[in-house]
Amino acid sequence: MTPHLQKQIHTNSLPLSMQFSSISSHKVSRIGLGLAALGRPGYITLGHHHDLPQGKSKADMEAHCHEMLQKAYSSGIRYFDTARGYGLGEQFLATWSSDNKDDLIIGSKWGYRYTADWRTDAESHEVKDLSLAHFEKQLVESKSILKQQLNIYHIHSATLESGVLEDKELIDALWQLKQTGITVGLSVSGVHQAETIQKAFSIRRNNELLFESVQVTFNILEQSCKTVLEKVQPHGMGVIIKEAVANGRLTERNTLLTNHPSLLAICQKHQCSLDALAMAFVLHHPWADVVLSGASTIAQLESNISAQNIQLDTEDLQKLNELVEDKTDYWKTRSSLVWN
Repeated sequence: MTPHLQKQIHTNSLPLSMQFSSISSHKVSRIGLGLAALGRPGYITLGHHHDLPQGKSKADMEAHCHEMLQKAYSSGIRYFDTARGYGLGEQFLATWSSDNKDDLIIGSKWGYRYTADWRTDAESHEVKDLSLAHFEKQLVESKSILKQQLNIYHIHSATLESGVLEDKELIDALWQLKQTGITVGLSVSGVHQAETIQKAFSIRRNNELLFESVQVTFNILEQSCKTVLEKVQPHGMGVIIKEAVANGRLTERNTLLTNHPSLLAICQKHQCSLDALAMAFVLHHPWADVVLSGASTIAQLESNISAQNIQLDTEDLQKLNELVEDKTDYWKTRSSLVWN
């Protein structure tokens, strides 16, 4: 297998200068747009309910999502991330992208079923099922919606305890999917992200990786995967970073900014918002092929994109690294965030 090579390309045809990288055979913009907060009315991002159209009807949500997608596209973003569990995220993306946009790379995920019935106060928003039968069912659904635009298909929130990476029949099915030209990946979450990535990296045939993409939480507060990502990315496992702003905790909506004067000082130094600083911190790491914006508004998206213009120095990085939380505490806090 040809080793993964990091590329940074400035494409003159794009409206704005956007750095590019590569995952498997796909050229991807280093900033992507995720639809976790755009494909359904409820999500755990702080203050999410204030960002969406009043009434949150499916038609209004689709129009709002299309506006966000178009803004991202016009800004040079070419990687878009969705999932079967993101409400109507795949459908919204498909109805927008079908308009002669053949330069997109689209990643989706299987494993969660959306169960909230378009409510924000639902008892259950999603149900996880990583069985072979569910994979086969959701693959058919994703292909029927995204058609030939489905480029990367991730296991949604693979964990060691789920046993998904030990399911030989499922692994065989994923190898078969890879043979069709779709890049096979996994997303990870929780305290044992690093161990799950290491396990996935070991699954090979004739020294060929099964998983050539991993979507992982990494940000100023949660850096437990740094060592393993430095190891796997140069050897063919592309890295997509999610939750760079920690579900809103690294934005002005959180009191973290005022509680940590060093954060405020760095923002003032670079004349940037906290979310842009958080995005810039992740972009600073060369193994981060794509950093997903989870923006719900045009203003948030513009602020996230501005991170490309921030050059952090050694002193900045030292101060930011002092804010790392214990990973158990971080994931306990995340699990306590309220759907809104």
